[in-house]
Amino acid sequence: MFKLDLKIALRSLWKNKGYTLINVGGLAIGLASCMILLLYVAYEWSYDRQFTNFEKTYVIYNNVKTTTKTFSWAWTPNAMADEVRSKITGVAYASHSSYPQEQVISNGEKTFKKKAVYTDPSFLKIFDYKLIKGNPNTLLNNINSVILTETMAKNLFGDEDPINKMVKLQNTEVLKVEAVIQDVPKNSSIQLDYIMPWALFIKQNPWAKDINWGNNMCLTVVQLQKNTSFDQANTQIRDIYSRNQEGTTSKALLHPLSKWHLYDNFENGKSVGGKIDQLRIFLILAFCILLIACVNFMNLSTARSEKRAKEVGVRKAIGSSRGALIGQFMIESILLSFMAMLVAFTLMEISLPYFNSLLGIELVIKYESWTFWAVLVGLTTFTGFVAGSYPAFYLSSFEPVKVLKGFNTAGSSSLSVRKILVIFQFVFAACLIICTAVIYQQLNYIKDKPVGYNKAGLVQIPIQGNLAGKEKLALLKERLIKTGAVTQVTYFSTTLNTSGNNTFSVSWPGKNPKEDILFNNRAAGEDFAQTMGTEMVAGREFSAKFTADSTNIVINEAAAKVIGFKNPIGKTLNVMGKPFTIIGVMKDFVMESPYKTAAPMYITNHMENVDFIIARLNPAQNISTSAAQIDEVVKALNPNFPVDRTFASDNFEQKFQDERLLGILSNWFGGFAIFISCLGLLGLALFMAEQRKKEISIRKVLGASTLNILTLLNKDFIKLVAIANLIAFPLAYVIISKWLSAYEFNVGINVLPFVIAIGLSSIIAIITVSVQSVKVAKATPIDSLKHE
Repeated sequence: MFKLDLKIALRSLWKNKGYTLINVGGLAIGLASCMILLLYVAYEWSYDRQFTNFEKTYVIYNNVKTTTKTFSWAWTPNAMADEVRSKITGVAYASHSSYPQEQVISNGEKTFKKKAVYTDPSFLKIFDYKLIKGNPNTLLNNINSVILTETMAKNLFGDEDPINKMVKLQNTEVLKVEAVIQDVPKNSSIQLDYIMPWALFIKQNPWAKDINWGNNMCLTVVQLQKNTSFDQANTQIRDIYSRNQEGTTSKALLHPLSKWHLYDNFENGKSVGGKIDQLRIFLILAFCILLIACVNFMNLSTARSEKRAKEVGVRKAIGSSRGALIGQFMIESILLSFMAMLVAFTLMEISLPYFNSLLGIELVIKYESWTFWAVLVGLTTFTGFVAGSYPAFYLSSFEPVKVLKGFNTAGSSSLSVRKILVIFQFVFAACLIICTAVIYQQLNYIKDKPVGYNKAGLVQIPIQGNLAGKEKLALLKERLIKTGAVTQVTYFSTTLNTSGNNTFSVSWPGKNPKEDILFNNRAAGEDFAQTMGTEMVAGREFSAKFTADSTNIVINEAAAKVIGFKNPIGKTLNVMGKPFTIIGVMKDFVMESPYKTAAPMYITNHMENVDFIIARLNPAQNISTSAAQIDEVVKALNPNFPVDRTFASDNFEQKFQDERLLGILSNWFGGFAIFISCLGLLGLALFMAEQRKKEISIRKVLGASTLNILTLLNKDFIKLVAIANLIAFPLAYVIISKWLSAYEFNVGINVLPFVIAIGLSSIIAIITVSVQSVKVAKATPIDSLKHE
C-alpha cells in the first residue's frame, strides 16, 4: 500500500510541476533559514563545552556591594586560587591566570603580536587542550618556558619540530618551547595563542608577588570534584573576601563556565542573562520562519482543492477510506519536505561561507555527527507532518456524491482557516519589519550620538620596546610632528575605548564615609584634551608650562557631579591615600559602553603608567600617506616590534557588534520570512481567483475594467493585511519596549517603524496578489461562462 501511495504521490507532483516547484522552494527556504539559525544557536550554546569536565568548572566572580548598586566582575585577587584550593570543600583544581593580552613573540625575523596568557599548571588540568607535542608532566614548571598553539608554532617554525627551540618574548625574555597544543576553538571564551608560567609574570611584575586582596587583577577558575558539592562550595566561598580583608563589601560566587559566554549580565550580584536573550530571539525566529513555510504549503495545497476534489471523490467511491487518503496526502507532504531539504542543503552550503565572513564565526555542517542527522531528519519529518496536516484532513473530508456532482469546495470554514493562516503570516512579517526598523534606528542613534571627542583621525600606537621612556617618547613626538603626518601627540594609559582600571579608593572633604563610588583611573600626557578634540569645562589640562603636574589631577564632569563641589578647581582629592589637587574638569567622553552615561573618572599625569601614544592626523594630508609616514617613523625607532597602529574610530565600531549582528540576521531572515509569506498570499490569491472566475467574467461582460477587477480582488487582501498589522502592532510594541529598556540611551518608540510596516506589507500584498489577479482579469469571459 505504501508503495502505491508513493507512486501516486510522485505522479501527482510530476503532473503539477509549477505547484511542486513553488512548494519545494518555499519549504527549502524555510528549512535552510531554520537550519542556519539553529546552527548559529548551537554554535553559541557550545561555548566552553569542549573541555572534559566543563560541567564541573566555574569562574569566580567578585560582587562588590555599594550604597547604590552591586558591581560584578570576573576579576579576583592573585591569592584567590591558593585560598580556594586549600580551604574550600570539594575543589579538584583552582587556577589563576592573566586575561589574554597581546604581546610580541619572535623567532629571528619572524615576529608576531599575539594573545598570551600567564598561568599555572592547574589551568591545563581544567582546560584540557589537546597536547600535540611535549611532556604533559612538566608543563609550566620552568619559568622560561612557553606552550604554543599549533598555528603559532607553524608561524614561528614552519615545518620544523619546535620542541626545545628558543623564542623571544617582547624582544627581551628568551623562552624554550616545551609543548604544542591544538588551536583553541573559536567558541572558547579564553582565546590564546601561547601560554607562559605565572612565575614569569611575577618576574616581569614584581608587585604581583605580594598578596593583596584589594587588587582584583586576574581570572580565577575552579573545578569541583563532583557537582553535588557545588552548594557547599558556593556557600563557603561567599565570604572569602571578608575572611581575608577587613571592612570589604566584596562577596564571591561560582559562575558556571558553560554559562560564562551566554549569561554575562549581572544585576544585584546575580546573573540575569546576556547573549542568551539574543539566542532566544533567533530560536523563535527560526521556528517561526519554518512555521510560515508550513502555512504557505497549506495555503498552496488547499488552493488546488478544486482540482483534487474529483480525485478524492473517485477514490472514496471505489472504496478508499479517509485514513488511506490522509496517508496518501501525508506521504506527498513528507516527500515534498525531503525534496525541499535537498534544496535546503544546497542553499546552506552556498550561504554559510557568506554568513561566516559576515559574522566572523565558523559555522560548519558536521556530517559526521549523528546529532546533526537526527535533528535534520526529525525537523524534515516534523515539517512534512505540520505542513501536510491541514490539507490532508481537509481534502480527505470531501463527500464523493457532492464533489462528483460539482460540489463547490470553497466552504466558508475552509476560507476562514485560510485567511487566518495568511493573517498569521503577515502578523509575523509586520512584527519583523517593525523590530528590524527599530534595531537600525537604535544603532544609528547611538552611532550618531556625540561621544565627547573627535574620534575621526585619531591614531593609537602601543608603547613597547624602544619606545618606552620619556626621552624616546619625546623624540617620537618630535619626529612625527616634523613629518607633517600628525598635528598633535599625547599619551594615555589605555586605548580610548578600553574599560577597567577602576577603584573605590577616592575620597574628598565632606564625602559620606559609607558611600562607595567607583572611579575610572587613567594616566595621560600633556595636551590630552586638545589632541582628543574634546574641551575643558573648567580649569586647564596637563601642560609642559607647569612643572608640578605630577601631584595634580584632572576629573571629568561625572566625577565633578558626584563630588558635589560648586567649583572643584583647587580642591583636593585623596586617591589611594595620596592627595592630589584638581586643576581641571574635562567634558565627559564615551570610553566604555556607548549605551550608558560616562562613569566618574580621574586622570593623573604619571607618565610611567602610560601605555599608548595618541596622535591626531593632519587633516590637510591624505590618510594613507600620513599612516605610511607614521609607520616609517615608529619602525625606525623600534625596529624589533610591529607598529600595531589602530584607528580609534575602528575600535569604537567594535562596541556595536552584538546590535549589528542582531540587525543583520533580522534583516536577512526577516526578508526570507516575508518572501515565504508572499508565496502563501499567492496561494490564497490563486484560490480566490479560481472561485471567483465566473463572477469576474460576468463583471467584465457588464463593463468592468481590468483596474476595477484588480481593485475588487485586492480589497479583500488589504483587509487581511490591515487586520494582521492591527494584531502585530501591540505585539511588536511589547517586544521592542522590552528590548530598548536594556539601554540607558535609546531611540524610543516612534511612529515611523509602524508606518513602514503598514506601507511595506500593503505594497507586498498588492504586488503579490496583482501578479495572479491580472491573469484572471485579462482572461476572456467566454472561457469561464461557456459551460453555464
